Amino acid sequence: MKYPGENTILVVNDIPDQLKLMTLMLEQAGYRVFTASDGHEGFQVARRGHPQLVISDVSMPRASGIDLCRLVRADATLRTTPILLVSALRIDTASVVEGLRAGADDYLQAPYDPVYLMAKVGRLVERVQMVQALHQSEDQFRLLVESVQDYAILMLDTQGRVVSWNEGAARIKGYAAEEIIGEHFSRFYLPEDIEQDKPERELSVAAEQGRYGDEAWRVRKDGSRFWSNVVITALRDESSVLRGFSHVTRDITERKRAEERLRHAAFHDTLTGLPNRALLIDYLKRCIALTKRHEDYLFAVLFLDLDRFKVINDSLGHGVADQLLVAIARRLLTTLRPEDTVARLGGDEFAILLEDINDISDATRIAERIQKELMVPFSLDGHEVFTTASIGIALSSGMHDQPEDCLRDADTAMYRAKAIGKGRHEIFDPKMHTRVMALLKLEADLRCAVERQEFRVHYQPIMSLSTGMLTGFEALVRWEHPHRGTLAPAEFIVVAEETGMIIPIGLWVMHEACHQMRVWQQQSSTASRLSINVNLSCKQVSQADLVERVDLVLRETGLEAHSLKLEITESGIMENADSAAVVFSQLKDLGVKLHIDDFGTGYSSLSYLHSFPVDTLKIDRSFIGRMRVEVKNLEIVRTIIQLAHNLHMEVTAEGVETVEQLDQLKRLECEYGQGYFFSKPMNAQSAGALIMQ
Repeated sequence: MKYPGENTILVVNDIPDQLKLMTLMLEQAGYRVFTASDGHEGFQVARRGHPQLVISDVSMPRASGIDLCRLVRADATLRTTPILLVSALRIDTASVVEGLRAGADDYLQAPYDPVYLMAKVGRLVERVQMVQALHQSEDQFRLLVESVQDYAILMLDTQGRVVSWNEGAARIKGYAAEEIIGEHFSRFYLPEDIEQDKPERELSVAAEQGRYGDEAWRVRKDGSRFWSNVVITALRDESSVLRGFSHVTRDITERKRAEERLRHAAFHDTLTGLPNRALLIDYLKRCIALTKRHEDYLFAVLFLDLDRFKVINDSLGHGVADQLLVAIARRLLTTLRPEDTVARLGGDEFAILLEDINDISDATRIAERIQKELMVPFSLDGHEVFTTASIGIALSSGMHDQPEDCLRDADTAMYRAKAIGKGRHEIFDPKMHTRVMALLKLEADLRCAVERQEFRVHYQPIMSLSTGMLTGFEALVRWEHPHRGTLAPAEFIVVAEETGMIIPIGLWVMHEACHQMRVWQQQSSTASRLSINVNLSCKQVSQADLVERVDLVLRETGLEAHSLKLEITESGIMENADSAAVVFSQLKDLGVKLHIDDFGTGYSSLSYLHSFPVDTLKIDRSFIGRMRVEVKNLEIVRTIIQLAHNLHMEVTAEGVETVEQLDQLKRLECEYGQGYFFSKPMNAQSAGALIMQ
């Protein structure tokens, strides 16, 4: 559409003076004026210049103003141009009516006031400008709609047939405009939606409420589906009569996919792809709700923790450890029913939800099957990896109102299985929870005990079996509990190890024992040849500054390094044999003596034994106590003593309680012994008295 020039007016008059006067008046008012002397000429000028207004004399001999009106109204590009008819002579009413019917917008008859004339001209030009602005807006909107690529914008009639179609619609839906104009918009809906009259219901809602919005699947011309955001708006005229609908669609498939990826990431483990704790909690909530509605509905939770996973991680690296976790996840999935759920809770912990089972035997069979599957080695990055799992089982009950309670009970049973011997499963019973709560209370009390210095050191004599002379003491910690009395290490050391409290406790015991030995040495020359044995936990051995701490204790107490003997259990050494060997060498450089405690109860230590700068092996009391009863135990003791001597080590026997045991150990040439036969552990005052004898 070609729009008229701004402030342009065509004046048509066959009388030159009147034409000149009118032109002058208009130009002084700021208009640009075209002129013509008759209707035919005026029509040609109008076609070239597209004026905003035509002012024409009515009576002209060759072509009148009425003729001009007819020509203008018949031309597609000019038919909206307003025409003002004027006459210098008085004309009859019939001529005025004829002019209005021919297309004139107004008329003015002489004599007319110039001010009145300019007022009419201004009103007509202003109207043209308003119409022009409206048309420009409409054209711009039409161009905008047609050019939009991300939105399918179409207009529907009241029956839902397509009456307009933009390029975005062609791109999104796949139809060209000529294929779809006149078709019902339900063509874009899924067959099942059409069967349920969804398109008609959407139009009905839009008609009643003014607007309908939805996110749903739609279908393209090629049959492919896409997620769409749809907005249908009712179009009504000024009388509120429904004229049709606008239908705007946006393809949101990528957004939906991104949302699904985010949802999957939020509820699944990134390494294995299994459900995570959050999703498992949701599933457990549903199962608990089912138990409330159906008395016979049962489910079980299995809590699975890999045994010795840290050893695999430390020795083969995180990459192989991650491969192992993925392989275990796959193996678990193949072991279970499709309706069961395997989740990774983090680290090497997995949980399994068994739904709608008959009884606890279903859960135990699954646990046994899992343990059997895990016995088959994994081939990972050139390594053959073996692992086992400790499994705790919790059966649903009316006691479980929260999903976290189910996981807690299964976790408790798993720790019970691990404590008994690993590679096995245990079923939760309420007594386990009671024990766990007692351990939590013990842990809290233990932390307070460190702050309140409630620990004491008792000393058990170590004797030379050949001379019967006292050679030293082993420092043994006792806890003076404010409510439970004196507690032996067996009642709290495990908790101290698990919580890390063993590090400050162990350091305090070492400092206290070294200080006491130095006091005895200062009090008696007899004590100068004595030594003090102090136990090291595996957590202490793994401390990066252990050697510096031991050196500081010796310097602060003034005890000579050769008077201190540090004991660590065989199994504790083997948890990280390579680093333990380095630490032992550094301790030897200080002059400290090193003992392996509880020898014979660990695993795979013989191949490593020559690597450690060990001075003494301590034979575990379990072998000493059964030497007389079982010949094989006597032979084990004999073998250990011979092995130690071959490696230039000495031997201390723990748990010596009878004369027979003492005689046997002497015959086997065991150097040292300790046990109730010689003395129970005693306080510092009693130990000092023993030294002075």
